[in-house]
Amino acid sequence: MSLGSIFDIAGSGMTAQSLRLNTTASNIANAETASSSTETTYRARKPVFAAIQQSLLNPDSQGLAFTGEQGPGAGVRVEGIVESQADLQMRYQPEHPAANEDGYVFYPNVNVVEEMADMMSSSRSYQMNVDIMNTAKSMMQRILTLGQQ
Repeated sequence: MSLGSIFDIAGSGMTAQSLRLNTTASNIANAETASSSTETTYRARKPVFAAIQQSLLNPDSQGLAFTGEQGPGAGVRVEGIVESQADLQMRYQPEHPAANEDGYVFYPNVNVVEEMADMMSSSRSYQMNVDIMNTAKSMMQRILTLGQQ
């Protein structure tokens, strides 16, 4: 693993956390969206991440530094975005314009407190990747100045 691959790893982490922030923002924005049926009600969405293994990117470099079945990680990729299968919130509000014939209104299965905690976690993870990139950049700049003295 070279020092340059740190930028790829941190960049993939920043991309993944950015997507996580966007899905969390979408969940919070739609947390109180009312609907008259379960089919049209918004459901909480979560991104699914997977590690990218170095051996998959460069098959020639297998087993140099790591002898386990899985080689060193080379970043993270987004496998997809899944909708939560938790139960929707059903409230009896017969006066609501979106109420069905029985008087019930369906609300998304979004827990705003959990979403806020998830947003803080993804924001800190994003910031950690930025710090890693800045540290690697500083190290590379210091290496370049070694030959000038």
